[in-house]
Amino acid sequence: MIEIDGLSRRFGDVLAVDDVSMTIERGSITALVGASGSGKSTLLRMINRLIEPTAGTVRIDGRDTATVPHETLRRGMGYVIQGNGLFPHWTVAQNIATVPRLVGWPKARIAARVDALLDLFGLDPAAYRDKYPAQLSGGQQQRVGVARALAAEPAVMLMDEPFGALDPIIRAQAQRDLGAIQRRLGTTIVLVTHDMEEAIRLADRIAVMRAGRLLQDATPAALLADPAPGYVAELVGASDRAFRLLSLRPAAELAEPGTADGPPLDADVSQREALGALLSRGADAVPLAGPEPRIVTLAALRRRAEVPS
Repeated sequence: MIEIDGLSRRFGDVLAVDDVSMTIERGSITALVGASGSGKSTLLRMINRLIEPTAGTVRIDGRDTATVPHETLRRGMGYVIQGNGLFPHWTVAQNIATVPRLVGWPKARIAARVDALLDLFGLDPAAYRDKYPAQLSGGQQQRVGVARALAAEPAVMLMDEPFGALDPIIRAQAQRDLGAIQRRLGTTIVLVTHDMEEAIRLADRIAVMRAGRLLQDATPAALLADPAPGYVAELVGASDRAFRLLSLRPAAELAEPGTADGPPLDADVSQREALGALLSRGADAVPLAGPEPRIVTLAALRRRAEVPS
């Protein structure tokens, strides 16, 4: 658990982070969202003391991070930045092994960890461990960057706009990869993004910041259903709220007995995905996979898409 208590940071006359308090639960993904200059990256970097707070406290599992040596603190956390930050003259294996080597892992353990992480990210170790970053695609480089952050088995991973440099298709895949791996490993992730869609897709909680202050900290569903008035409501977007809420809910919630033409959708698709299938097929109902014949109808989705004003 990460407890942020009254955290502030001043740069001269500028109060970049202003008295922020929040709790980040173990094994969750929290997204810090806001425009450029909102203080979200500064807040992130105070968690691992790349930037020292002017006031306030950060506690990880009850321990004040100010009492932990910088090197010890940072080696216990993964850190991923936009553009992956790989060392260009090191191989993939050498890049991933950076922190385990610094903390003195045996060579055999490092080699096994490198191969395990490459497997986890769908990169064949025999084909990729000896490649250099320039020989990889942008998406592959980003996977290696995240693998490096996970190499020493950190309980916490900090990510600062990690997918910002990727094109939309690769970015969507990278987001899916991260979500799947986080669910498998249970790593606590704090993610900085300016993209509300990304935050809704990935996060368990979203913290919206503006001018250094925390305006709202809530689950994606709560944020969409009841955004704080003013900036948060504008950021969420009144016209998009209904469709964003559909992306958080499983289509199976609306399933009813019946049959419909066309291939069935996977049972775990979201309501938004079901709506997309219905519209693309020009159909009034779509079947869901499962032991019993079930459908999701366009009428049911339209009713569910109504969001409180």
